[in-house]
Amino acid sequence: MAAPQALVTRFFQLVDQRQFAEAERELQRIKLRMRENEWNRGYYAALLGIMLSTRTNSDQYLFLPKLNRNDKKILKAYRKEFLTHVNNRLNADYDRGFFSAWADYTRILLKTLPKVSSENQRKTQQKPKTPLKEEIKESAISSVKRNEKQTDIFQFLSATQQRVEKNPEYNP
Repeated sequence: MAAPQALVTRFFQLVDQRQFAEAERELQRIKLRMRENEWNRGYYAALLGIMLSTRTNSDQYLFLPKLNRNDKKILKAYRKEFLTHVNNRLNADYDRGFFSAWADYTRILLKTLPKVSSENQRKTQQKPKTPLKEEIKESAISSVKRNEKQTDIFQFLSATQQRVEKNPEYNP
């Protein structure tokens, strides 16, 4: 990689912490230290895209807002996929630089994941997953119960309002 690893790592950390003003300054430092070639243009475009999509964070079509940054298995799978594009000699230099930046980003995300103790990991693995149908059913039941409670409250309020209208001295 042509850009200094320390600057790139710092950039990724700033983006992950949503400190975009400082991340932009770091990105400019990276750009100044890069040589002009296709690989570096692709790498820089990916860095800029990572920052912009993290900043936007609301578009349903963007990759980063949908990415579960706490799932180590998914991050490793994406990193592996990015590295296959980097190592594919049929890809242009621009594309290989682009995917190299994404591979570096997933590497940094994997390094910054919080450590989970093996005991907690076993507990989470032992939890039986409820089927999707059961989750939907439970959600529907809780929604109905919530609506019933709201209806009860509205009935109570309307009954109280009727009592007040009939007898202005009534004070609940």
